[in-house]
Amino acid sequence: MTTGTTKPAPPERVDFGRTVWTWRRAGTALRVDRRSVLVCAVLAVTVAALGILTLGTGAIRLTPAQVLSALFDPDADPRDRLVVVTWRLPRLLFAILCGAALAISGALFQSLTKNPLGSPDVIGFASGSYAGASVVMLLIGTANYLAVATGSLIGGAGTALLVYLLAYRNGLAPFRLIIVGIAVGAFLSSLTSMLLLSVNPQQAMLAATWGAGSLSGLGFEQLRATAIVFVLLLICSAAVVRPLVHLEMGDDAAVALGVDAQRARFAATLVGVALTALVTAAVGPISFVALAAPQIAQRLTRSPTTVRIAPAALTGAAVLTSADFIAQRVDLPVGVVTVCVGGAYLAWLLARQYAGRRR
Repeated sequence: MTTGTTKPAPPERVDFGRTVWTWRRAGTALRVDRRSVLVCAVLAVTVAALGILTLGTGAIRLTPAQVLSALFDPDADPRDRLVVVTWRLPRLLFAILCGAALAISGALFQSLTKNPLGSPDVIGFASGSYAGASVVMLLIGTANYLAVATGSLIGGAGTALLVYLLAYRNGLAPFRLIIVGIAVGAFLSSLTSMLLLSVNPQQAMLAATWGAGSLSGLGFEQLRATAIVFVLLLICSAAVVRPLVHLEMGDDAAVALGVDAQRARFAATLVGVALTALVTAAVGPISFVALAAPQIAQRLTRSPTTVRIAPAALTGAAVLTSADFIAQRVDLPVGVVTVCVGGAYLAWLLARQYAGRRR
């Protein structure tokens, strides 16, 4: 008779329908989708390449070699370092940060509403931020950066609260949120236009220029404050992702998994609005990045959900950096470029949805 211990059978391999990398250590496991990692790596390289091209674009043209030398070589030409590091680098970092923030906000709202049109551009939150900043510039009469940013944040938060209260009827229905948001956004856009027509042309031109969305004239002083708030909101957005993924399966399934549906929706709305208001307060309203970037990221990663933070953020950074590169070439505010490109994308998206319903 033999005795001994029997080794437990190894756990069966779970088929996720796609290649997944798993790291196990100290009783914990981390599972990462391989395609998402590769897409993020390609996007990061794309953003870096666009950044080098952007830093060399302007009245003083620099080659990629000169740009890299100015960034990493302390003994580089002082003029090149002044142009690249002091003048142009803050603008590039703002483009990356704002593109990522808008994309994350769009991903949260599209997941929340289960609709690719459910971005903060469409449901009025950007209009609220612009209206708040316009009140500060046109009625209070100050163009101080901090005052305008505060007005934009208050306007965006107030709009979000108003839309949430008007759309709430024994719960927050995604379709009702979109319809109410479009109506409130249209009202606020009309109010802003009325303010622009009621002041002198100089004030109106100042507000209209800011409302076009521009990355010009920004330095490291504004970037530091914006970056700190963005990091905090990034942590918050990561915390609301899992409940949103559960909510995409339906409220009943989410509740069965221990998710408080209304609390999760409110938290996601709050974080998404804060991200949009942060960008609007920093550089003005920039449209369509929040609408397009999450959809592009979803198609690149072939993910069943839009609420994947890293791919969406990197896609948004790539989109806005590309738009800023074009804007510098044609001497236009970056918001004008995103509107031109995003308008065509919105028309295509609407036509695609209509064609899908007819089938």
